[in-house]
Amino acid sequence: MIDGAILVDREARIVWSNDKHVWFNDKLMAQLGLQSTADMIGQTVERVIPHSRMREVVETGRSLPLDIMRYGEHTLLVSRLPLRDERGEVIGALAFALKNSLTYLRPIADRFNKLQSRLNRVEQELAASRASQYTVENLIGFSPPMLQVKRLVRRAGQIRSAVLLLGETGTGKELVAQSIHAASDRAHRPFVAVNTAAIPENLLEAEFFGVAPGAYTGAGRQPRPGKFQLAHGGTLFLDEIGDMPLPLQAKLLRALQEREVEPLGSNQVVKVDVRIIAATSRPLADMVRSGAFRSDLYYRLNVFPIQLPALRDRKDDLEILASLFSEKIAISLDQPMRELTPAALDALRQHDWPGNVRELANVIEQVYVRTEGERILAEDFADILPGSAIQPPPPPPDGKRSLAAAMDELERVLVLEALEDSRGNKLEAARRLGLSRTNLYAKLRKHGIPSQPDD
Repeated sequence: MIDGAILVDREARIVWSNDKHVWFNDKLMAQLGLQSTADMIGQTVERVIPHSRMREVVETGRSLPLDIMRYGEHTLLVSRLPLRDERGEVIGALAFALKNSLTYLRPIADRFNKLQSRLNRVEQELAASRASQYTVENLIGFSPPMLQVKRLVRRAGQIRSAVLLLGETGTGKELVAQSIHAASDRAHRPFVAVNTAAIPENLLEAEFFGVAPGAYTGAGRQPRPGKFQLAHGGTLFLDEIGDMPLPLQAKLLRALQEREVEPLGSNQVVKVDVRIIAATSRPLADMVRSGAFRSDLYYRLNVFPIQLPALRDRKDDLEILASLFSEKIAISLDQPMRELTPAALDALRQHDWPGNVRELANVIEQVYVRTEGERILAEDFADILPGSAIQPPPPPPDGKRSLAAAMDELERVLVLEALEDSRGNKLEAARRLGLSRTNLYAKLRKHGIPSQPDD
């Protein structure tokens, strides 16, 4: 009944497989630069099988006896079991796919899809509540920096001390904060986030500590709780803490030390129990030295610091992140998912990503909106990432043209003919070629054809 099996060690690296092209295929191996299935040995399982749950089995020691897995064009019924030594310690994991599972899976898969749709609707409803939306499993990436972040997130979930998230804008600090909350014993309690940089300074105190009835002109007759009260028993996430004004820093420090707040316009204190996670993209240590940030508050927050890596420092994760965003955006736009070609991935790797993961998601969405095609090509990024160099393939050593080179030459000739027939009118030329205007301009740049204004 077994159609394919794979074995990993305690580090989730592949050590054996009886591959029958269930797990691997020639196309995937070519993308990974591997010549044969023997080259898979020693690779981390996620690199070969994206979204694999084998690492989860190794780390938890729990089996996953029945799971539906979508892998490329396959829908597999997979069982995953931990392997233990004679002392009972987990030393690896085994996964196998059931033979001819697709035929028997159709009724189950239909049911699975219906349940998945219902789950998505429930998740959308929960997004409006104060529940955490993300867990450590939502932290995508298996580069060494991201594996270190995941380890620290799990550790942070086991303690109750304050956590300080450091990193550039767009590295996913709120996602990490929610993952810590979900891994803690406060997961069933509220997760409240407040961006101190997005709230006017004169309203920050009311946002944090609440407002008593009639505290000022226009205040309501009912007390309005602040973020501390809303997060009582749970987690309060203070984003961009480095932008907090100095006067409010002193009041925040007192609230953290005394575990109580005094609503604006009230003489009564309210006891609160919150776990603080703060985040900033600014150099807090330097701000302390210059007097722009209180040292006592800094030491109060900087108990368990986690440095989030920039995307340029974890480019091993670019492929899986880009594929994930491509899948999500295709669903949101109700379009077929577009696979990224190796040349497109190379173009992404050449970019420095100052906006980090947030910028990558934006770039992939722009590609879907501005270009067409079954796959995402390197030239699709020409207008979106102007700094990315799209290198033509090197000529073959024997001087003979490859099929790709011949196709490129034919494409160039057809583009030139369409421009000549349309007298340089780009819109008309694109219509004759069956292309969008954006794709036509991309091909003009690809072939080095001068682009003059339309007649």
